[in-house]
Amino acid sequence: MSLPVHCATEHIFTVDVEEYFQVGAFERVVQRKDWDSHPSRLEHSIGILLELLARHHATATFFTLGWIAERHPFLMRRIADAGHEIASHGHWHRRVNTLTPDEFREDVRVSKAILEDLSGAPVWGFRAPNFSITPGTEWAFDILIEEGFRYDSSLFPIHRPGYGNPKAPPVPHLIHRPGGTLTELPLATTQWRGMRLPAAGGAYLRHLPFGLIQRAFREHDAGGIPAMFYIHPWELDPDQPRINVPWHTHVRHYSGLRKTQPLLERLLGEFRFRSVAQCLKLPMSIATSSRAVSAVE
Repeated sequence: MSLPVHCATEHIFTVDVEEYFQVGAFERVVQRKDWDSHPSRLEHSIGILLELLARHHATATFFTLGWIAERHPFLMRRIADAGHEIASHGHWHRRVNTLTPDEFREDVRVSKAILEDLSGAPVWGFRAPNFSITPGTEWAFDILIEEGFRYDSSLFPIHRPGYGNPKAPPVPHLIHRPGGTLTELPLATTQWRGMRLPAAGGAYLRHLPFGLIQRAFREHDAGGIPAMFYIHPWELDPDQPRINVPWHTHVRHYSGLRKTQPLLERLLGEFRFRSVAQCLKLPMSIATSSRAVSAVE
Protein backbone atom coordinates (compact mmCIF):
# COMPACT_ATOMS: atom_id res chain seq x y z
CA MET A 1 0.00 0.00 0.00
CA SER A 2 1.49 3.35 -1.04
CA LEU A 3 1.10 5.86 1.80
CA PRO A 4 0.80 9.63 1.16
CA VAL A 5 3.61 10.53 3.59
CA HIS A 6 7.37 11.00 3.28
CA CYS A 7 8.71 10.56 6.84
CA ALA A 8 8.75 6.80 7.37
CA THR A 9 11.59 6.97 9.92
CA GLU A 10 9.91 9.76 11.90
CA HIS A 11 6.60 10.18 13.67
CA ILE A 12 4.24 13.17 13.87
CA PHE A 13 3.90 15.34 16.97
CA THR A 14 0.79 17.50 17.24
CA VAL A 15 -0.68 19.87 19.80
CA ASP A 16 -4.37 20.72 20.15
CA VAL A 17 -4.13 24.35 21.24
CA GLU A 18 -7.05 25.07 23.52
CA GLU A 19 -7.46 26.39 27.06
CA TYR A 20 -8.12 24.18 30.09
CA PHE A 21 -11.72 25.43 30.22
CA GLN A 22 -12.50 24.67 26.56
CA VAL A 23 -12.35 20.88 26.65
CA GLY A 24 -15.38 19.05 25.34
CA ALA A 25 -16.09 17.39 28.68
CA PHE A 26 -16.66 20.83 30.24
CA GLU A 27 -19.20 22.02 27.66
CA ARG A 28 -22.18 21.79 30.03
CA VAL A 29 -20.35 23.61 32.81
CA VAL A 30 -18.39 26.37 31.04
CA GLN A 31 -20.40 28.39 28.51
CA ARG A 32 -18.66 29.92 25.49
CA LYS A 33 -19.98 33.35 26.45
CA ASP A 34 -17.98 33.04 29.69
CA TRP A 35 -14.64 31.99 28.17
CA ASP A 36 -13.15 35.46 28.48
CA SER A 37 -13.85 35.49 32.22
CA HIS A 38 -11.37 32.64 32.83
CA PRO A 39 -7.65 33.39 33.16
CA SER A 40 -5.50 32.14 30.29
CA ARG A 41 -2.80 29.58 31.09
CA LEU A 42 -1.44 29.05 27.58
CA GLU A 43 1.78 31.07 27.48
CA HIS A 44 3.47 29.07 30.23
CA SER A 45 2.47 25.59 29.01
CA ILE A 46 3.21 26.32 25.35
CA GLY A 47 6.56 27.70 26.47
CA ILE A 48 7.30 24.34 28.10
CA LEU A 49 6.30 22.50 24.92
CA LEU A 50 8.44 24.71 22.69
CA GLU A 51 11.44 24.19 24.95
CA LEU A 52 10.92 20.41 25.00
CA LEU A 53 10.61 20.22 21.23
CA ALA A 54 13.68 22.40 20.66
CA ARG A 55 15.82 20.36 23.06
CA HIS A 56 14.89 17.15 21.26
CA HIS A 57 15.26 18.69 17.76
CA ALA A 58 11.62 17.97 16.97
CA THR A 59 9.03 20.00 15.11
CA ALA A 60 5.27 19.84 15.55
CA THR A 61 1.90 20.83 14.14
CA PHE A 62 -0.15 23.08 16.43
CA PHE A 63 -3.87 22.62 15.70
CA THR A 64 -5.09 25.97 17.01
CA LEU A 65 -8.50 27.47 17.69
CA GLY A 66 -9.18 30.72 15.85
CA TRP A 67 -10.60 32.09 19.13
CA ILE A 68 -7.22 31.43 20.77
CA ALA A 69 -5.23 32.99 17.94
CA GLU A 70 -7.22 36.23 18.10
CA ARG A 71 -6.36 36.62 21.78
CA HIS A 72 -2.75 35.43 21.58
CA PRO A 73 -1.23 36.76 18.34
CA PHE A 74 2.22 36.81 19.94
CA LEU A 75 2.00 33.07 20.61
CA MET A 76 1.15 32.41 16.96
CA ARG A 77 4.28 34.22 15.83
CA ARG A 78 6.35 32.51 18.51
CA ILE A 79 5.21 29.06 17.37
CA ALA A 80 5.73 29.83 13.68
CA ASP A 81 9.11 31.51 14.25
CA ALA A 82 10.30 28.38 16.06
CA GLY A 83 9.74 26.41 12.84
CA HIS A 84 6.50 24.69 13.77
CA GLU A 85 3.36 24.39 11.66
CA ILE A 86 0.06 26.03 12.59
CA ALA A 87 -3.13 24.25 11.50
CA SER A 88 -6.82 24.69 12.29
CA HIS A 89 -8.78 23.26 15.20
CA GLY A 90 -11.83 25.28 14.17
CA HIS A 91 -12.80 28.61 15.68
CA TRP A 92 -15.24 27.88 18.51
CA HIS A 93 -14.28 24.30 19.44
CA ARG A 94 -17.64 23.00 18.28
CA ARG A 95 -18.13 19.34 17.43
CA VAL A 96 -18.57 18.86 13.69
CA ASN A 97 -21.39 16.37 14.21
CA THR A 98 -23.46 19.09 15.93
CA LEU A 99 -23.12 21.59 13.05
CA THR A 100 -24.84 22.06 9.73
CA PRO A 101 -22.60 22.09 6.63
CA ASP A 102 -22.99 25.89 6.38
CA GLU A 103 -22.06 26.36 10.04
CA PHE A 104 -19.01 24.14 9.63
CA ARG A 105 -17.88 25.98 6.50
CA GLU A 106 -18.11 29.33 8.27
CA ASP A 107 -16.23 28.03 11.30
CA VAL A 108 -13.27 26.62 9.34
CA ARG A 109 -13.19 29.55 6.92
CA VAL A 110 -12.98 32.10 9.74
CA SER A 111 -10.34 30.15 11.66
CA LYS A 112 -8.18 29.56 8.57
CA ALA A 113 -8.17 33.27 7.69
CA ILE A 114 -7.25 34.32 11.23
CA LEU A 115 -4.49 31.74 11.61
CA GLU A 116 -2.91 32.57 8.25
CA ASP A 117 -3.02 36.28 8.95
CA LEU A 118 -1.43 36.01 12.39
CA SER A 119 1.14 33.31 11.65
CA GLY A 120 2.14 34.52 8.19
CA ALA A 121 2.03 30.90 6.99
CA PRO A 122 -0.46 28.82 4.99
CA VAL A 123 -2.89 26.64 6.93
CA TRP A 124 -3.10 23.25 5.24
CA GLY A 125 -4.55 21.03 7.94
CA PHE A 126 -7.61 20.57 10.15
CA ARG A 127 -8.43 18.54 13.22
CA ALA A 128 -12.02 18.42 14.43
CA PRO A 129 -12.64 19.17 18.11
CA ASN A 130 -13.15 15.87 19.93
CA PHE A 131 -12.34 14.00 16.69
CA SER A 132 -15.95 14.65 15.73
CA ILE A 133 -15.92 13.81 12.02
CA THR A 134 -17.77 10.60 12.67
CA PRO A 135 -19.78 8.28 10.39
CA GLY A 136 -22.50 10.35 8.73
CA THR A 137 -20.53 13.61 8.61
CA GLU A 138 -18.31 12.79 5.63
CA TRP A 139 -19.64 15.98 4.00
CA ALA A 140 -17.08 17.76 6.15
CA PHE A 141 -14.30 16.38 3.92
CA ASP A 142 -15.93 18.02 0.88
CA ILE A 143 -15.98 21.39 2.66
CA LEU A 144 -12.36 21.07 3.78
CA ILE A 145 -11.28 20.40 0.19
CA GLU A 146 -13.33 23.33 -1.11
CA GLU A 147 -11.82 25.65 1.53
CA GLY A 148 -8.26 24.81 0.49
CA PHE A 149 -7.20 22.26 3.11
CA ARG A 150 -4.79 19.53 2.05
CA TYR A 151 -5.07 17.16 4.99
CA ASP A 152 -7.25 16.19 7.94
CA SER A 153 -6.44 14.47 11.25
CA SER A 154 -9.88 13.94 12.75
CA LEU A 155 -10.35 10.19 12.48
CA PHE A 156 -9.65 8.04 15.52
CA PRO A 157 -9.96 4.40 14.35
CA ILE A 158 -11.29 3.10 17.68
CA HIS A 159 -14.67 2.31 19.20
CA ARG A 160 -15.39 4.80 21.97
CA PRO A 161 -18.52 6.60 23.20
CA GLY A 162 -18.55 10.19 21.93
CA TYR A 163 -16.09 9.82 19.10
CA GLY A 164 -14.24 7.28 17.04
CA ASN A 165 -14.64 5.53 13.71
CA PRO A 166 -13.62 1.88 14.15
CA LYS A 167 -14.00 1.20 10.43
CA ALA A 168 -11.50 3.90 9.41
CA PRO A 169 -8.08 2.69 8.20
CA PRO A 170 -5.55 2.95 11.06
CA VAL A 171 -2.79 4.28 8.77
CA PRO A 172 -2.38 7.45 6.69
CA HIS A 173 -4.52 7.25 3.57
CA LEU A 174 -6.21 9.31 0.88
CA ILE A 175 -9.87 10.28 1.03
CA HIS A 176 -11.28 10.65 -2.48
CA ARG A 177 -14.29 12.93 -2.82
CA PRO A 178 -16.05 14.39 -5.89
CA GLY A 179 -14.25 17.72 -5.45
CA GLY A 180 -10.76 16.37 -4.88
CA THR A 181 -8.54 14.38 -2.55
CA LEU A 182 -7.65 14.88 1.10
CA THR A 183 -4.85 13.16 3.00
CA GLU A 184 -6.13 11.63 6.24
CA LEU A 185 -3.75 11.14 9.16
CA PRO A 186 -5.52 9.07 11.83
CA LEU A 187 -4.47 8.96 15.47
CA ALA A 188 -2.08 6.18 16.51
CA THR A 189 -3.48 2.87 17.73
CA THR A 190 -2.23 -0.62 18.46
CA GLN A 191 -3.72 -4.12 18.36
CA TRP A 192 -3.99 -6.17 21.56
CA ARG A 193 -5.88 -9.44 21.87
CA GLY A 194 -7.95 -8.65 18.81
CA MET A 195 -8.87 -5.17 20.00
CA ARG A 196 -7.67 -1.86 18.55
CA LEU A 197 -6.54 0.36 21.41
CA PRO A 198 -5.79 4.09 21.43
CA ALA A 199 -2.13 5.02 21.86
CA ALA A 200 -1.99 8.54 20.46
CA GLY A 201 -1.45 10.72 23.51
CA GLY A 202 -3.63 13.02 25.56
CA ALA A 203 -5.37 11.23 28.42
CA TYR A 204 -4.14 7.91 27.01
CA LEU A 205 -0.55 8.97 27.72
CA ARG A 206 -1.45 9.86 31.31
CA HIS A 207 -3.76 6.95 32.12
CA LEU A 208 -2.48 3.95 30.15
CA PRO A 209 0.85 2.14 30.63
CA PHE A 210 3.68 3.83 28.76
CA GLY A 211 4.58 0.43 27.33
CA LEU A 212 1.37 0.53 25.28
CA ILE A 213 2.47 3.81 23.68
CA GLN A 214 5.93 2.37 23.01
CA ARG A 215 4.40 -0.72 21.45
CA ALA A 216 2.30 1.33 19.04
CA PHE A 217 5.21 3.49 17.94
CA ARG A 218 7.49 0.49 17.48
CA GLU A 219 4.83 -1.23 15.40
CA HIS A 220 4.63 1.87 13.21
CA ASP A 221 8.43 1.96 12.98
CA ALA A 222 8.50 -1.66 11.84
CA GLY A 223 5.93 -0.93 9.16
CA GLY A 224 7.64 2.28 8.00
CA ILE A 225 4.51 4.25 8.92
CA PRO A 226 4.57 7.46 10.98
CA ALA A 227 2.47 7.37 14.16
CA MET A 228 0.29 10.39 14.95
CA PHE A 229 0.70 11.73 18.51
CA TYR A 230 -1.21 14.57 20.19
CA ILE A 231 -1.20 16.51 23.45
CA HIS A 232 -2.96 19.57 24.92
CA PRO A 233 -1.08 22.48 26.53
CA TRP A 234 -3.23 22.19 29.68
CA GLU A 235 -1.89 18.67 30.20
CA LEU A 236 1.45 20.25 31.16
CA ASP A 237 -0.20 22.55 33.69
CA PRO A 238 -0.93 20.63 36.92
CA ASP A 239 -1.64 23.91 38.75
CA GLN A 240 -4.48 25.01 36.45
CA PRO A 241 -7.66 26.27 38.14
CA ARG A 242 -10.02 23.44 39.06
CA ILE A 243 -13.52 23.49 37.60
CA ASN A 244 -16.39 21.85 39.42
CA VAL A 245 -17.34 18.89 37.21
CA PRO A 246 -18.69 15.38 37.87
CA TRP A 247 -16.18 13.05 39.55
CA HIS A 248 -15.56 10.87 36.48
CA THR A 249 -14.78 13.95 34.39
CA HIS A 250 -12.58 15.28 37.20
CA VAL A 251 -10.57 12.05 37.27
CA ARG A 252 -10.16 11.90 33.50
CA HIS A 253 -9.11 15.54 33.17
CA TYR A 254 -6.96 16.15 36.24
CA SER A 255 -5.37 12.78 37.04
CA GLY A 256 -1.78 12.27 35.98
CA LEU A 257 -1.06 15.86 34.99
CA ARG A 258 2.27 15.85 36.83
CA LYS A 259 3.34 12.84 34.78
CA THR A 260 2.86 14.52 31.41
CA GLN A 261 6.17 16.37 31.15
CA PRO A 262 8.43 13.45 32.18
CA LEU A 263 6.48 11.12 29.87
CA LEU A 264 6.93 13.55 26.97
CA GLU A 265 10.65 13.74 27.76
CA ARG A 266 10.81 9.97 27.49
CA LEU A 267 8.78 9.81 24.28
CA LEU A 268 10.79 12.55 22.57
CA GLY A 269 14.00 10.86 23.68
CA GLU A 270 13.04 7.48 22.22
CA PHE A 271 11.43 8.49 18.93
CA ARG A 272 11.92 11.17 16.29
CA PHE A 273 9.14 13.60 15.44
CA ARG A 274 8.26 16.05 12.69
CA SER A 275 5.26 18.19 11.73
CA VAL A 276 2.59 17.10 9.27
CA ALA A 277 3.69 19.75 6.76
CA GLN A 278 7.22 18.36 6.77
CA CYS A 279 6.00 14.79 6.32
CA LEU A 280 3.70 15.79 3.45
CA LYS A 281 6.31 18.22 2.03
CA LEU A 282 3.86 21.13 2.05
CA PRO A 283 5.02 24.74 1.55
CA MET A 284 5.53 26.60 4.82
CA SER A 285 5.31 30.16 3.50
CA ILE A 286 2.46 32.13 1.97
CA ALA A 287 4.58 33.20 -1.00
CA THR A 288 5.68 29.63 -1.79
CA SER A 289 2.16 28.24 -1.46
CA SER A 290 0.79 30.97 -3.75
CA ARG A 291 3.35 30.12 -6.42
CA ALA A 292 2.47 26.43 -6.09
CA VAL A 293 -1.23 27.16 -6.59
CA SER A 294 -0.48 29.41 -9.59
CA ALA A 295 1.64 26.69 -11.17
CA VAL A 296 -1.21 24.19 -10.85
CA GLU A 297 -3.71 26.66 -12.31
